[in-house]
Amino acid sequence: MKGIADEPQYSVDLLEGGMALCDVIDNHIYEQTLSEKNAFFVADLGVIMRQHVRWRTHMSQIRPYYAVRCNSSPAVIEVLAALGTGFICTNKSELELVQSHGIPSEDIIYSGVCKQVSQIKYAAKNGIDLLVCDNEAELRKISRCHPNAKLLLQVSTEASNPDDDMSMTFGCSLKDCRHLLESAKELGVQVAGVRSHISNSCDDDQVYVHAISDARCVFDMGEEIGFSMKILDIGGGFSGSEAQLELINSAVMSMVDLYFPPSSGVSIIAEPGNFFVSSAFTLAVNVISKEVVARDPQDQDHDLSPNEEPAFQYTMNEGVYGSFASKLSEGLISAPSVHKQNTSLDVPVFSSSLWGPSGDDLDQVLEHCLLPELNIGDWLMFTHAGSYSLGQPLCSPTDSPPPPVYYVISSRDWFEMQDTGVTNEAMLKNFSLVPYFLNSCQTEAALSVPA
Repeated sequence: MKGIADEPQYSVDLLEGGMALCDVIDNHIYEQTLSEKNAFFVADLGVIMRQHVRWRTHMSQIRPYYAVRCNSSPAVIEVLAALGTGFICTNKSELELVQSHGIPSEDIIYSGVCKQVSQIKYAAKNGIDLLVCDNEAELRKISRCHPNAKLLLQVSTEASNPDDDMSMTFGCSLKDCRHLLESAKELGVQVAGVRSHISNSCDDDQVYVHAISDARCVFDMGEEIGFSMKILDIGGGFSGSEAQLELINSAVMSMVDLYFPPSSGVSIIAEPGNFFVSSAFTLAVNVISKEVVARDPQDQDHDLSPNEEPAFQYTMNEGVYGSFASKLSEGLISAPSVHKQNTSLDVPVFSSSLWGPSGDDLDQVLEHCLLPELNIGDWLMFTHAGSYSLGQPLCSPTDSPPPPVYYVISSRDWFEMQDTGVTNEAMLKNFSLVPYFLNSCQTEAALSVPA
């Protein structure tokens, strides 16, 4: 992997004049229609910058630490690094990726709860001292392999949906925290703070209220035992909407002021992942198969009557074992739009299901949505496709590589990004800005990044 001092690793198309994101998508679809019709992403880096501005506006007292597992695209890492975020990494490859962008070790948290010994040693060797821990077995492993570690004790939080039998609880329970703190003291391992585990999109501000209240109890226990704890991580759960951010900020900041005022010297951090990247990415996929199916899935042999509306089953060239992997864990897939079809109100729509190319019964991207009748070769556009969609594919049923990502930024967003101070000499060295032209006539001469 190249470091930040090497030649640019990727180009970013600079949209000038009246050029818009839809023009870029149209152009790449035109190119793919002439070739192999492969799926692709288009990522608007200006969206990430604007989300950062929203965070800074509503959560100015809380520093964001980006959850790398949400989207490990190098351009995303580089932009967020330039904007001054910290990073949450779950494994060695994520640690290496973040370090390759020159992120100081003190701005990295190694959060994997069950860590390999070799990866703990890697963290120790590279000065990555902030590690998450929630059980005694992990504590003893860390004490042997990383004696200089500073632990964030992960505390379980109340589920935002307690009726969900599928929900899992991560972290140490409040009643078990004292024993873990005492064990850390005996082993000579420093405890630097508390991390609340809130991973999924959370619209219940009371989850954060309870988490901060519980953290105060753990801080008090730690002080009694002799630890000086100075970091409070309120976790993730940030969907990306401004309304949710305002709701959480209203609840969180009053609790922070009550339990962790500035005089306490405690730094407050959070772990937005979806918040930064979800709306920045659009995924374009191609319809590769079409089948008329019975409305009743139990009656596959039923023949449609002349007056009965058909239902359609479409197969796409991406599925849950690739770019729609979030469907297996989060269920975050929204209905797509159809590219360049007549979408006037008088066009009939039909019950449709969307499937990936593996032929597996689990490879269902959407069980039901309403779409105009599609043809093989048509394109579907999935917005808000930036979360958990760019990792390594779980399998490769079509023997095709992951979809490419085309990065864009408008000239307006680029100049606004400069106003935030990100274009210093240490950052954005992997960027090569290229003026974008339609009809695939992109210039060969890249603009150098302003210093």
